[in-house]
Amino acid sequence: MLDNISPQIIIDGTLYTLIFFSVITWTLILFKSWEFIKNKRANVRFEEAFWDLSNLTQLTTLPDDVALGSEARLAYVGTVWLKEHEKAAGKQLKHAGNVNDLLEQQLRVQLQKEQHKLEFGLTLLASIGSTSPFVGLFGTVLGIMHAMHDITASGSTSLDVVAGPIGDALIATAFGIAVAVPAVLGYNFALRQLKIQRATMENFVTGFMTVALDNKNTQD
Repeated sequence: MLDNISPQIIIDGTLYTLIFFSVITWTLILFKSWEFIKNKRANVRFEEAFWDLSNLTQLTTLPDDVALGSEARLAYVGTVWLKEHEKAAGKQLKHAGNVNDLLEQQLRVQLQKEQHKLEFGLTLLASIGSTSPFVGLFGTVLGIMHAMHDITASGSTSLDVVAGPIGDALIATAFGIAVAVPAVLGYNFALRQLKIQRATMENFVTGFMTVALDNKNTQD
């Protein structure tokens, strides 16, 4: 079945596939780097403004360019839930229970949403990093098979006949490795940034709960 397929078509198809993977890889690396940097800066600005507030009711007075990022959304969700809890406590089952546990649950749910948002694209990046060498190797193996077939058919084993087709086939493996390395490095970098920003959000959740519950007890 493969005898009727040109080896150059196989190698070119493999290279085009790897080029497509490379474009996706660098697009994701640039996008995720921008996303992490943007979110980190937004969280820093928000924390500076948030901890200067005298109470949670002033949260809505923050400028729109400050109330951005994952921590701002966490604070907004927590504040909205507290207002709903004050009105619905004792009337709805979802507001029945310890306010501390309920608030933590709401914040944890939102934290998971923020994490999933930051995780977008990482699975694809990891998949490209792990499969690109094998895609390149696939092209190389098929290319060598056809090269050997052509060498056998020609009846010549001179270096000029052997080196050219095999050398062309090996390009696919080299290209696969060249695509995989940035993908793996980009994935590891993004995973590290994700862990750092998750830890920052968890610290903010702890601080927010302390302030929110203390504010609620003061009002009561």
